[in-house]
Amino acid sequence: MTFSIAKLQPHLPKAHSGIWWIALSGGLDSCVLLHSLAALNLPVTLHALHINHQISPNANAWQAHCADMCARLNIAFTAIKVDVKNSGRGIEDAAREARYAVFEQHIKSGDYLLTAHHADDQAETLLLRLMRGTGSRGLAAMAQQRPLGQGTLFRPLLNFSRAELEDYARAQGLSWVNDESNADDHYDRNYLRNQVMPLLRERWPGFAGRWQQTAELCAANESLIEEFAAQDLELADFKPKLVGTSISLVYAESLSVARRHNLMRTWLRGQCLSTPEQQHLQQIEQQIIGGRQDAETQVTWGDVSLRVYRQRIYALPLADLLSVPDSSLEFAPAITLPAEFQFGFEHLESSDKPLLNPNLPNLHLRFRQGGERCRPAGRAHSQTLKRLLQDYGVEPWLRESLPLVYSNDDLVAVADLWVCEGFQAEGAGFHLNYSKKRI
Repeated sequence: MTFSIAKLQPHLPKAHSGIWWIALSGGLDSCVLLHSLAALNLPVTLHALHINHQISPNANAWQAHCADMCARLNIAFTAIKVDVKNSGRGIEDAAREARYAVFEQHIKSGDYLLTAHHADDQAETLLLRLMRGTGSRGLAAMAQQRPLGQGTLFRPLLNFSRAELEDYARAQGLSWVNDESNADDHYDRNYLRNQVMPLLRERWPGFAGRWQQTAELCAANESLIEEFAAQDLELADFKPKLVGTSISLVYAESLSVARRHNLMRTWLRGQCLSTPEQQHLQQIEQQIIGGRQDAETQVTWGDVSLRVYRQRIYALPLADLLSVPDSSLEFAPAITLPAEFQFGFEHLESSDKPLLNPNLPNLHLRFRQGGERCRPAGRAHSQTLKRLLQDYGVEPWLRESLPLVYSNDDLVAVADLWVCEGFQAEGAGFHLNYSKKRI
C-alpha cells in the first residue's frame, strides 16, 4: 500500500473532540505523521509533544528540528526534558518508561496520543515477543488503540511500511533526524531491524503486512478469551477486601487448567498486579490447587502474593502487606498505622451497629501483644481476641496489624469489627472505620 494522506484518513480516530497529541521524536516516521496530519486540515486541535531524553549528544539539536518543523506547519509544540535512569532493565526500557510517564501527564480525558509506529515496528515487536515466549496476547503485538492515562493512545500507521513512509517524505521534501544509536546491534530491536528483517524482506516481500494481519487475528482471539475470563471472574465471586481481592477456590478448582490460568491472569491484570508466568502457574497448581489449603500456603512473585483462607484465593499486593508505618492520627495514638491505611472516628446519631461511647477518656490505639480478651457487644461471654478474630473470619495476615482501640487500659473496640460490651453508646456515638486510603 502506497502511503498518502487520503489512505491515512480511514486509519485515524473517528472522534474529533479533545486534543490530538502527536508524539514527535524528529525521526522519519513521526515527521511523516505530523506532516500528513497537518495536510489533512482536520477539524481537530493538533499539538506536538517532544520528549528530550538527554541521552544522545544530539538531543538538543533534535528538539530544535522538531520545534522548527512545528513552527513551519503552524502546530503547537511542547518539549519536555526527562532524566532517564536505568533501573536494571536496560536504557531502552528506562527511556520508554520516562517517555510514557510524560505522555500520561499531558493526555487528558477525550484526548488522543498519536504515535508513528508502523508495520515494520509491529513485525519487530512480534518477533521479539516470540523470542521471549508468548501467547496470543503477546502475538497481538501493538494494538491500534488502547487506554493511556485519561485518554487514548492511537497508532494510525500500523498498516504502512517504513519504505512507504520514506517515499512520502522524499516526495514532500521532508527532513528528519537519525538516531545514531539505531546502528548499535547490541540492542535486540536494532539487531532484528538491521540484520534479520532485511533477509526476511528479501525472501518474503510484504511479510510485515501479513504479520500485521496475524497480530490483528490474535488480538481478536484475545478479546474473546478476555470475555470468557470476565464471565469466570464473576462466577468466581470476585470480592474486594481490605487488602487485595479474592475469588472462590472451589470455582477455580472446577475449571480446566487452561481456563483456570486464563482466569488468574485476567484477575491479576485487572488489579494492576504482576501476571503469572508459566513457572508461577505451575506453583499455583501444586501449592494452591493441589496442596494444603490453609493460611500458610502462598505463592509469591513480583508485587503479588497469592494465599488461601476459608476456601478463597486472595491476591495481596506486597506493598500493602509490607507497608512501613509512617502516618499519625489526631487522637493521641500509641501506634502509627501503615502508610496505606487510615482509621477514623465518625460521630453518628444512630446506627444499625453498636457505636462507641464518645465520652470515654484517653482514647488511643495499640496493636496486639497477645493474651487480650474482650466481649463484643451483644455476646454472652468474653473470649480471647485470637479466637474472636477466627470467629469473625479475619484473614490471618491482617490480625497482627488491626488497630485496637483502648480507653486508658480497657480494650473498648477492635478496629471497625466490633465495640466491646459496656463501652457502646446509648444514643449518638462514634462509628469506627478502618480502610485503605483512596489514591
